[in-house]
Amino acid sequence: MMNEYMMGHSMGAGHFLWMLVIAIALVIPAWRLCQRIGYPGWIGILVLIPILNLALLYFIAFSHWPVNKSGEDKP
Repeated sequence: MMNEYMMGHSMGAGHFLWMLVIAIALVIPAWRLCQRIGYPGWIGILVLIPILNLALLYFIAFSHWPVNKSGEDKP
């Protein structure tokens, strides 16, 4: 009886769609943020990986950004 609830139909289409919506809601702002500060946007995908999302946060907070306030690349 217990195994039926734990292993059975726990991951349906509704769960998958909900996880997809949450993933998109997290990745798009992180992608845009990385682009605006001068790093490749694909780095924003790291917000989906549990330990790397914290590393990305600290990297963005404490690293030297390649773009200045006017949006131009620094030499």
